[in-house]
Amino acid sequence: MATAQLISVDEYLHTSFEYDAEYVEGRIVHRPLPQRRHSRMQGWLIRALHAAGRQFGYRVWPEQRIRTQRQPARFRIPDVCVTEGDPNVEVFTTPPFLCVEVFSPDESTGELQRKIGEYLSFGVAYVWVIDPASQHGEIHTPDGIERIDSGHFTAGPIEVDLKEID
Repeated sequence: MATAQLISVDEYLHTSFEYDAEYVEGRIVHRPLPQRRHSRMQGWLIRALHAAGRQFGYRVWPEQRIRTQRQPARFRIPDVCVTEGDPNVEVFTTPPFLCVEVFSPDESTGELQRKIGEYLSFGVAYVWVIDPASQHGEIHTPDGIERIDSGHFTAGPIEVDLKEID
């Protein structure tokens, strides 16, 4: 059985990856490369969330590194996240208001579930998981999971309707 080489947090933060990777307890976790539907959904969400959240003071960030845990160290990179105001740091260390994961067929559902749990434990209020093929998904909060078949996703005052995707 092969063993993964452990690297330090400092080495992770100063390493360039072709497609940014996450860091979990000394190990590099590569994310699936986005395909067309994933990229299209991610781009549309960035624009829609900016339009929906701007009036409430929310900021939208694509693929932003977030330090979700100090010991053992964990860094995650949601496809999109939304913060209340500008955290004004290179790596976020406080929970965003919303993290969005656009589902990829190459993504392990187990790894996705661990990320959702990690975001919620860190204090993220809302986690959206969106399937770009069906435009269905889930809204996860500390109170539970809501299945979304209508394409209408909400997070507090923010609302987006995937039926409007261009």
